[in-house]
Amino acid sequence: METLVKRNGLMPVMNASLFPSVNTFFDDFISRDLFDWTDKNFTALGSNLPSVNLKETDDKLQVELAAPGMKKEDFKVEIDNNVLMISSEKQEEKEETRKKDNYVRKEFNYQSFFRSFTLPDSIDESKIEASYKDGILHVDIAKKDNGKKKMLKKIAIK
Repeated sequence: METLVKRNGLMPVMNASLFPSVNTFFDDFISRDLFDWTDKNFTALGSNLPSVNLKETDDKLQVELAAPGMKKEDFKVEIDNNVLMISSEKQEEKEETRKKDNYVRKEFNYQSFFRSFTLPDSIDESKIEASYKDGILHVDIAKKDNGKKKMLKKIAIK
């Protein structure tokens, strides 16, 4: 049974018996959709930039950042000059040793990201709450009273 492979047709067909790996190399390389920027998580580029949902209601702005497998202590949430900054740095190190087999294995992992959002002047910097639950960091930013949308008011003509 053959494996299905996406072929894009951009490369001319080479004689597969003479250059079998060259033909598939170019097809596989070009078929990775290098110019498709719809993947907002950037996972195809090897980055770990988390996805974010932004929502605005009448009385607050809500930010939801997807970061599963982390703890609330891993995050740093700051606001400076109407810029919300969310960052994380996580470093892990594991070591395994077996003296009888003269065996040592040491692994380390480092992850970090930084996201920033320019906020409108209508926010109240003194009323910001952040929580982390089920792999999602929630940040709620209250709006000032004058930042709320006012209801439509009909004015009678005299």
